[in-house]
Amino acid sequence: MANFVSQQTAAQSAAATLMKSVYMQMAAALAITGLVSYFLSNSVQFWTMLVENPSIIWITLIAQIALVIWLSARLVKMSMTSATLLFILYSALMGVTMSSIFMLYTTASIATVFFITAGTFLVMSLIGYFTRIDLTRIGSILVMALIGLIIASVVNIFLGNEILYWVISYVGVLIFVGLTAYDTQKIKEMVVEYGSVDEMGHKLALFGALSLYLDFINLFLYLLRIFGDRK
Repeated sequence: MANFVSQQTAAQSAAATLMKSVYMQMAAALAITGLVSYFLSNSVQFWTMLVENPSIIWITLIAQIALVIWLSARLVKMSMTSATLLFILYSALMGVTMSSIFMLYTTASIATVFFITAGTFLVMSLIGYFTRIDLTRIGSILVMALIGLIIASVVNIFLGNEILYWVISYVGVLIFVGLTAYDTQKIKEMVVEYGSVDEMGHKLALFGALSLYLDFINLFLYLLRIFGDRK
């Protein structure tokens, strides 16, 4: 009995350590993205290059998609060092993409929306962490809704419908608010079940950090569309 309690305590301690690692890695990735975005959005050389070669943003977007798919699919097989470096690279590429968005909005509104996003994310992540309600079914619905949102967003690139633009923006906020709670619960269950602070445990933490990082970024972007003041 004492041995079982000891093992259970060790597993809980490991899970707490890994969850701390999840949030620390996510925060570091957000810091990298923010610094790259700020630097490039204030770089005359970068914008001159972007005007002369507008395809740079599309190339960066394609590279981001390919990188996140590769990282998610190969995470278990690659070393922790390689996975971390790829996560850093992905965060930097996201900064390149977001620098073009930051040029459209005032610094004050970007800061305001960031704090709104951070507060909303914190509340929903805490709900996902502490709730005893199984969010699996809700998560499945949200994933399907996200697929529909992506399709609608692509269609509206060609339609340019303002009403659809605002519908997509508000629905996007709702989806990523829900996904934040769902992903947090899923990550917690994953690290609790694994229960060991080794290389694989740290890989799981990195995967969790990537998931929550994407939730935060997307929630921020949709909120920016609603509350951001354009220059």
